[in-house]
Amino acid sequence: MKSSVDDIRQRFDADVERFSNLETGQSATVDAALAMTLVAQAAAATTPHARHVLDVGCGAGNYTLKLLQHIPNLDVTLIDLSRPMLDRATERVSRATSGTVTALQGDIREVELGDGRFDIVVAAAVLHHLRADDEWRSVFTAIYRALRPGGSVWVFDLVESSILAVQCLMWDRYGEYLSALKDEAYRDHVFAYVEQEDTPRPLTFQLDLLRDVGFVQVDVLHKNVCFAAFGAVKAAV
Repeated sequence: MKSSVDDIRQRFDADVERFSNLETGQSATVDAALAMTLVAQAAAATTPHARHVLDVGCGAGNYTLKLLQHIPNLDVTLIDLSRPMLDRATERVSRATSGTVTALQGDIREVELGDGRFDIVVAAAVLHHLRADDEWRSVFTAIYRALRPGGSVWVFDLVESSILAVQCLMWDRYGEYLSALKDEAYRDHVFAYVEQEDTPRPLTFQLDLLRDVGFVQVDVLHKNVCFAAFGAVKAAV
């Protein structure tokens, strides 16, 4: 049995301080700092006149804070399962923008996003918690509808490979990264909670799904081992 929503919420409730660091909050994630920068830069380059950003699974707000360095004073909507994470994100983001900051505690599978409300959506290290394929389609469709024409979505996440031998290779390399970062016990700890909690999908699956729900432009910013940064742009008209 995979972790329940409550299990995931409780884990993140207890980890606010670690995720409040722009540089080290995602240390278990390969190229986290680079991906954060690329996502912010790509969002700003493709949607330079953005007024409102939605941060899905916002954690402590790091991705929105990075985006605000490129597009200041946005209105911001934050969504997260964890109330302590939301509170920290709201506190930090409110100091960084003169725009309105709205915090919604909930599951992205259940929150009503509305139509045409946002110019940019960011989703970092969150979508791998989706389970069945129909949940992935429903969330990608909701994000597409929630974007204004010309808006963009940017994702950084754990991904699988669609080729089993490549998946095994990438997982071995990820294990080497974690062991070098700390030690083998830390590697085993990370592997255990990924197995218990996460259900990632291949990058190719997600790119195809973005196109299938309506996005006209889809691209990859970066991929290293089993992590990828990618995004899509909605047609302007």
